[in-house]
Amino acid sequence: LALSTSLDIGLSNWSFLYVTVSLYTMTKSSAILFILLFSLLFKLEEVRVALLLVVLLIAGGLFMFTYKSTQFNAQGFMLVLCASFLGGIRWTLTQILMQKADLGLQNPIDIMFHLQPLMFLGLFPLFAVFEGLPLSISEKLFHFHEAGMLFSLVGKLFLGGILAFGLGFSEFLLVSRTSSLTLSIAGIFKEICILFLATHLLGDRLSLLNWLGFAVCLSGISLHVILKAMNSKGEKALKLHKEASSDPDLELLLRHTEHGEKEEEDVETPQQH
Repeated sequence: LALSTSLDIGLSNWSFLYVTVSLYTMTKSSAILFILLFSLLFKLEEVRVALLLVVLLIAGGLFMFTYKSTQFNAQGFMLVLCASFLGGIRWTLTQILMQKADLGLQNPIDIMFHLQPLMFLGLFPLFAVFEGLPLSISEKLFHFHEAGMLFSLVGKLFLGGILAFGLGFSEFLLVSRTSSLTLSIAGIFKEICILFLATHLLGDRLSLLNWLGFAVCLSGISLHVILKAMNSKGEKALKLHKEASSDPDLELLLRHTEHGEKEEEDVETPQQH
């Protein structure tokens, strides 16, 4: 899990050297399909027509939303695609670990405490080979001429670290309560926000087809929310019914109530005559 998580994050960040935000978002949306694939392989989800429809709507909508608004780069595209594949493994394994009560990893802080050191060890060799030498001679960190430049860079890194910690905590918390597929679908809102920021800050232009894809994507998200609400309501009613039927005290109380009502009816009948 730590290896797949570190490589997912590392390859995603690496891809930004080659691709635009729009292309990254479009390709990263394929993680939903990989998560569904591994969820079916590990029997965390059941094959349902409605579930496949939700995934197709969201993936198709995101593709339409970013169609022809990106600059294609093969190297960056492969990096994001590999990150999406690893993301599917990552969140499926996360769900398995966090939803096993005997492991005691339901708390997001616990699993982050165990994962972070292993993630560092998994990503460090790539960092040392590809970024170690350039970073060691960087003027921004070790050969800086202005203290303001160093403080600005460290401040940005510190702020990014806090945001990454908050994102990881919220993601692990959501997986522990729901499922990896729900996390991925909920994360579509994040992708949409990224695309809006890219449009307004980076100057990306969206066509009518892109906005149509946005509507299709939102319809897929809405369908998933409705299905989840209906399933949770049905499961809750079924659980209450099973608890009522398996509780001997409650069953005895119901029988006693029915017997008392029958005696009252027997008493009222002679009086009426």
